[in-house]
Amino acid sequence: MKQGEDNTRTLYYSSSALTYLLAMVCSNMALQWVNYPTQVVGKSGKPIPVMILGVLLGRKNYPLRKYLFVLLIVVGVAMFMFKDGRSGEGSSVVGFGEFLLALSLMMDGLTGAIQERMRSEYKTKSGHMMLNMNLWSIIYLGVAIIVSGEGLVFVNFIQRHPSLVWQLLTFSVASALGQFFIFLTVSDFGPLPCSIVTTTRKFFTVLGSVILFGNTLLIRQWFATVIVFTGLFLDSMYGKAVDKMK
Repeated sequence: MKQGEDNTRTLYYSSSALTYLLAMVCSNMALQWVNYPTQVVGKSGKPIPVMILGVLLGRKNYPLRKYLFVLLIVVGVAMFMFKDGRSGEGSSVVGFGEFLLALSLMMDGLTGAIQERMRSEYKTKSGHMMLNMNLWSIIYLGVAIIVSGEGLVFVNFIQRHPSLVWQLLTFSVASALGQFFIFLTVSDFGPLPCSIVTTTRKFFTVLGSVILFGNTLLIRQWFATVIVFTGLFLDSMYGKAVDKMK
């Protein structure tokens, strides 16, 4: 796979790496105030800010039907992943956890918009995007680890549990392989299709468990399944984006 020469501005790499990290940090921090199902349902709306900020900042233009198809997919995934039952006592309707989720979604949208600018202005290839964003991420995280002192805590933890080294290496290799295909999707198809893929993957994971292991679904989840597949089918058939805005 030829990557060619990379002329992408360093600012794009550094800023997209920062927004990507902030999205991940905010999403994980939100779990201190909201439960995991709430986080999953909240993050299922990721394609919406990616699309909106892609139009506002990434110079993309989508037909109205594209918005409707993406909304169908997002609503279907949210309905499918939503857990019935009351939240724990003392939980508020909207609190700091929800604010962090909203901030995480905004950072996702900014990341997508910057990546869209990379594609439109420099035709950035997946290998260059993956390498440079990860290099900037290492710099940011390295500074954070040194300042916070978490580096020594991590070393001490590994010394007490050396068996985790193999698991961390396995996790790193698997993550790198996943990133390869994610960046390939971003560079070849765009941030929005990538966000749809990463959003619906959890849906297909749960649906696969139903097919393979005989787990049962609620009526609501079957209805949500129909909505998701309808949105995906319509988007693949009629949701092609129009030319970029000049």
